[in-house]
Amino acid sequence: MTTRKVFNIKTMARIAILAVIAFILMYFDFPIPFIAPGFYKIDLSEVAVLVGGFSLGPLAAMLIEGLKIILYMLFKPTTTAYVGEFANFIIGCALVIPASAIYFKNKSKKSALLGLVVGGIAMLIAGLLMNYFVLIPAYSFFFNMDLNMIVDMGHAIVPFINDKLTFVLFATTPFNLVKVIVVSGLTMLLYKHISPLLKK
Repeated sequence: MTTRKVFNIKTMARIAILAVIAFILMYFDFPIPFIAPGFYKIDLSEVAVLVGGFSLGPLAAMLIEGLKIILYMLFKPTTTAYVGEFANFIIGCALVIPASAIYFKNKSKKSALLGLVVGGIAMLIAGLLMNYFVLIPAYSFFFNMDLNMIVDMGHAIVPFINDKLTFVLFATTPFNLVKVIVVSGLTMLLYKHISPLLKK
């Protein structure tokens, strides 16, 4: 998709609508307490972003992801001095940009699956790195929690979690894997039904 096409009025309207839908979906989040501590919550906002990316291209996916985060910051006070929101944007883009780019180049079920697999792997890597270097230190600082307290929360779920590295490997990464599977599955189910609306 060319830059000119991305920024025409109809496409920008679709991007804005999908960003609002993604923003709303962020509010309906839920934990998976048997995998990771309760402060990790899954939301389905990336489904709307992926639908937009599949239909409008990877640049549109990045814009939807960014607008979603901006709306979220405007309407919900940050608890991490915007570090968490920035990390959410990076991790979300790691999924939606590769997936959208691969599918948009060759629109088929096979390329959709390939894109979601590649995007999912990229998201898992980005999630691991962002949590290890940014998110967990940020939560420790802004919630005035000793890092060991966070590790202990993971240890209570997975007994062999005993430091920050094992926390991100055996709590954060499985949590993100579940999110990738859920979001990818819903995208595959919904995209063909929704995409005609984005072409009108």
